[in-house]
Amino acid sequence: MAKYSKIEVLTAAQRYGLIPVFYHADIEVSCKVLKACYDGGVRAFEFTNRGDFAHEVFGKLVKYAETELPGMILGAGSIVDAPTAALYMQLGANFIVGPLFNPDIAVVCNRRCVPYIPGCGSVTEIGYAQQAGCDVCKVFPGDVLGPAFVKGVKAPMPWTKILVTGGVKPSEENLSGWFSAGATCVGMGSNLFPKDMIKAGDWGEITQLCSEALEIIAKVRK
Repeated sequence: MAKYSKIEVLTAAQRYGLIPVFYHADIEVSCKVLKACYDGGVRAFEFTNRGDFAHEVFGKLVKYAETELPGMILGAGSIVDAPTAALYMQLGANFIVGPLFNPDIAVVCNRRCVPYIPGCGSVTEIGYAQQAGCDVCKVFPGDVLGPAFVKGVKAPMPWTKILVTGGVKPSEENLSGWFSAGATCVGMGSNLFPKDMIKAGDWGEITQLCSEALEIIAKVRK
């Protein structure tokens, strides 16, 4: 079950502004990546449900974080149905993220007071998600919708908290665009974890990328 409260999770997301998004079938690689992110200052991490037995890797990752990485908040991503959300919560997921909005997931997450961050591609979807109790909505795919969409949503609905995923890069130009538009937080995947770095086991470079991304976010938010 979740170790961190809903308030703690949402506070961390807003405070740091960055949630790395990652999946790998190998638990050892996953632990190395998680540690690299932690060393770079990351305190919220999304492990995606994108492969066979992904939940088994996640369960081991939660145990690793609990003993070795104090303060690291782990969540599960790419969740599209309520049974899978319940499975990951039982394994220790502190938040649930999906590429779409499924009200059935909102019900099981609300039952456990676990944040549900659904993927939304329209103002109407965001409205329905908020009605279902979602404090943060994921604008996805970000590279298709763009910063203008975020700005457009915030104008009539300024209370909206937005996590952007898809097309987010660890550069000042890219991050400035999202945060200037009103994003609360960004999710970053392949641009934070280049395949060549993972293959080479260059964990120090990943730590550096995370650290630089967090520094840029702090700068563009001022």
